[in-house]
Amino acid sequence: MTAEVTEFLTAGLRPHVCRSCGTCVLVKKNSLKHTSIQWTTDAATSCPVFAAHAAAGGTTALLDTCDKLSDSIDSSVRDGSFGAVGHD
Repeated sequence: MTAEVTEFLTAGLRPHVCRSCGTCVLVKKNSLKHTSIQWTTDAATSCPVFAAHAAAGGTTALLDTCDKLSDSIDSSVRDGSFGAVGHD
């Protein structure tokens, strides 16, 4: 992978620890509505919501994200942990 591609894919990502389960992901907030999440672990084993879905026979690839993780990120945006986030 070239340096330019790596920069494009990783620029602006910040570690975020889910306030519900403690799973750490990388997050980029482009705007209030647009969030990029990069898992640093296997979601099916580190996130209880994804794990429950996998245990029930579902494929985690079909899950958009964990609502608890989304709530945790939104809370961090509100308390300023992501700095200034643009409006949509």
